[in-house]
Amino acid sequence: MKIWEFAKVKGSKIKVDNWMSDTMGLVDGGCVYSTLFKHPDQGPKDYEIILSMFPQENYRTLTHITMYLDDVPGSSAQAANFLAEKEINILNSVSLNGISDTVIVWKMMADLNFAGEGEMLMESFESLKAKEDPSVSKIRRIDVKPAEIGRLFKTGQSTSGKQEIRRGYPSTLKNGCFDVAEQYGDVLGDVDGKNALITIDADSWIMSATFFKPDTKLVKACITIPDCPGGITQALGVIADWNVNLISVFSKIKVCYQQMYLELFMDIGKSSMTAADIREALPKAMSNLNGVFELAEFTELN
Repeated sequence: MKIWEFAKVKGSKIKVDNWMSDTMGLVDGGCVYSTLFKHPDQGPKDYEIILSMFPQENYRTLTHITMYLDDVPGSSAQAANFLAEKEINILNSVSLNGISDTVIVWKMMADLNFAGEGEMLMESFESLKAKEDPSVSKIRRIDVKPAEIGRLFKTGQSTSGKQEIRRGYPSTLKNGCFDVAEQYGDVLGDVDGKNALITIDADSWIMSATFFKPDTKLVKACITIPDCPGGITQALGVIADWNVNLISVFSKIKVCYQQMYLELFMDIGKSSMTAADIREALPKAMSNLNGVFELAEFTELN
């Protein structure tokens, strides 16, 4: 599944595609919490805004809970009751039947009462299960994992290297747009016409909008390649010596074992080749590869 899109900023407003905002629960009129980060000097990324429906102070207690239930009437109700008795709040969740149709997998983002309560939850479940307590008779297993979103808000730089600059006040999306000027205009300056990379993290239920450094030159290349081991390696090997920085790679099978679609977004700002040079060189270089490689699209984004 593709989890990102590029958007062109109009004025100071970033348009978020409906499928992304709906998936993340960031809808018009709903409360949105944002935080501005600065990326390191090296690399093409400059500033990034994290958007979430959850307040930043709750991130320490947000937890992923996955429950494996018998596929029988009442199992979901029993699972919800097990958490409710411990005053654990289920936030976003999704359940699906296992392929064998004998188990239900219920994945949820939950808000614990305090950090570290996950271990106590597991101990309670295992104790009840060992006693064959009927209150958990339809629950097979529980997995608990802290939400990774919390790593972004550690003191100083995050583990990803970006540094927190400011936490914004609660705001809303209006007509599907987030206005960056309202809270971050003094830092970001004029962003009209710039490209922003919109990314969603379905596990953590957050969205980010990333801006690029002024010397970044973005291009999009869509290539059809053979669906075989080494097909992607060959395609990427063509541009490896051109000093381009891959921003994102997306691949999708078109005809199984025959043809694949490869979409690349690249920063060519540090390359000695212009966009026109690369557009001309790509088909020639790929004509010498093993299999049928064709350039379907080449677009400059700046």
